[in-house]
Amino acid sequence: MLIWTARVSKKTKAVVAVILAGILAAAVLLLVGRSGGGQDAAAWQLTGNADRIAYLESMGWQVEEEPVETLQFLLPEKLEEPYLTYNELQDSQGFDLSACCGKQVARYTYTVTNYPGRPEGVQANLYVCEGQPVAGDILCAGADGFQDTLVYPEQD
Repeated sequence: MLIWTARVSKKTKAVVAVILAGILAAAVLLLVGRSGGGQDAAAWQLTGNADRIAYLESMGWQVEEEPVETLQFLLPEKLEEPYLTYNELQDSQGFDLSACCGKQVARYTYTVTNYPGRPEGVQANLYVCEGQPVAGDILCAGADGFQDTLVYPEQD
């Protein structure tokens, strides 16, 4: 049987604790960053059109250079329908509109050019509050239309 002992000062213990805490924090940030959607949206500052396009491209979408519509509106102090239902869709991708209650929100609508199996008729809505993405969806109107999250669909 072998017994090994070592004398470690309080200073050394503190340094090791700080290093381990840093490694743990880096691991948490890495895992949160990999979860996609709005989880890392706070890292984006969308101050101009190029920033918004870059954000959508980071999600896998290719869009036309200029938005087809821009809309500014004041989000109510308390979310009610239809915002509550829409916020459920947003929650599934890591966004939460309730953080913007009572604030000015801008919606930018872009034409999507790379939706799998749909060469036209698909749009991306991106909602921005105080320079940060707070919601978004992919929309296709019509009889066989749909509304989905910004998460790029996996192809079969």
